[in-house]
Amino acid sequence: MILGVEKIKILKREVFQASMVLVHQGLINSNWGNVSAIDRELEIIVIKPNGVAINQMSVDDMVMTDLDGKVLAGKWGPSSDILTHVVLYQNFKKVQSIAHSHSKCAVAFAQSGRDIPVYGTTHADMFYGPVPCTRQLTKLETERAYEVGSGKVIVETFKKRKLNENALQGVLVAGHGPYTWGVTVEEAVENSTILEEVSGMALHTEILLRDKERQEIPKWLQKKRYFRKYGAN
Repeated sequence: MILGVEKIKILKREVFQASMVLVHQGLINSNWGNVSAIDRELEIIVIKPNGVAINQMSVDDMVMTDLDGKVLAGKWGPSSDILTHVVLYQNFKKVQSIAHSHSKCAVAFAQSGRDIPVYGTTHADMFYGPVPCTRQLTKLETERAYEVGSGKVIVETFKKRKLNENALQGVLVAGHGPYTWGVTVEEAVENSTILEEVSGMALHTEILLRDKERQEIPKWLQKKRYFRKYGAN
């Protein structure tokens, strides 16, 4: 059995390494992004620090908070997006890790306020349906509690559209950028990488088609591709 102290060390290392992966893959430039992980048994969240250049971070710089985002340990404050992560952890009970980036192609869809359509099987293999884009936050939501509002609008989008966050592990916050998640830190980061890839494919598809009618692949093919990989058999 892994003791609590050792579990925290492992979690810090995983979050640090995941942050480096996003940087090396070009999904995070400057400090535009973050990764977190939760241990629901210990009731802690580990997230990258705020205001520290990613290329200067170390494992020891990772910040530990409680499930409300209040700092428990760490010499820095947590990422400014911590409360967005908190809202998602509170509502998406199976999620164990969250990644947020400002990757170019996904952000292009977010800034356009558009879902990412399922134009092909690469998308269908990983995301069960179009990756949704939230509505824009209101002025009041932005001024009152911007980060909390960002989390709430994600949850609202999934509830209103009756989407399953365990089958569609990504979202675009309108005017902002993508969030992805998973049951492991590795899965959350992989989903960020794949989301950027399918965003780029969608953009290129639309450029090639220009004014021609753009159609998603049929629902039956989307279902076949997704459940071929993630179905019971």
